[in-house]
Amino acid sequence: MDRSLRNILLWLLVGSKGGGTRIKILKLIKRKPSNVYQIAKELNLNYRTVKYHLELMLEHGIVEKVGEDYGAIYIPSEKVEESWNEIENLVEVNRK
Repeated sequence: MDRSLRNILLWLLVGSKGGGTRIKILKLIKRKPSNVYQIAKELNLNYRTVKYHLELMLEHGIVEKVGEDYGAIYIPSEKVEESWNEIENLVEVNRK
């Protein structure tokens, strides 16, 4: 994993208040690509909360959006998929 991705992930997933929610969302869409409504329902979160976190991760290249409008599906970005094991270790080590 390159340094810039590592730093973004540290900030988004570990260092900021919403990191725990973003981790849950990322793990869910890795397992099962979903739209905002499906994610909110599955994780028992507010729709707007999920949308906010997805937009933030989209802006930083952590997730990708497939499709348009309401039904758009979110998936982890290619660079996140390629670094998944390192990301899990990073989160685990820094959450203790």
